[in-house]
Amino acid sequence: MNTRRPQRKPRLDFTVQYAVATRNLPSRTQLRKWAHAALERDAQITVRLVGQAEGRALNRNFRGKDYATNVLTFVFRDAPLFEGDLALCAPVIAREAREQGKSIAAHYAHLVVHGVLHLQGYDHENDADALVMEKRESQIVTGLGYPDPYQKDEG
Repeated sequence: MNTRRPQRKPRLDFTVQYAVATRNLPSRTQLRKWAHAALERDAQITVRLVGQAEGRALNRNFRGKDYATNVLTFVFRDAPLFEGDLALCAPVIAREAREQGKSIAAHYAHLVVHGVLHLQGYDHENDADALVMEKRESQIVTGLGYPDPYQKDEG
């Protein structure tokens, strides 16, 4: 007889801010689904979709890198209840999806998962940590029905 209680799904308080007006932005429902798929603990997360100028300013001001990057994770609390913000730079994500030959939805899903894992303490500062994080990302993203973001094309 199984006496284990079923694990409850982590609670997610979720806010989305659209700070850019462009085509092909994911819906709040999609963003929430992707974030929740990566959630291992209760969290409060705000996702902000930004343009090139804001993405560059955030990266410069908080990481000292003077270019817009695809996703930035800002951790405000690194223990349950995890709290943080994700900034997704829409023009960078669209460009990368085109360059990598993947759907924009698949790329957004991967980057939301990536950011939420960072929020929960995953990192890729060394090869061992990167391998753990990439494996977890692959599991989540493929579980959402998208191709493995780390799958190398044979050819």
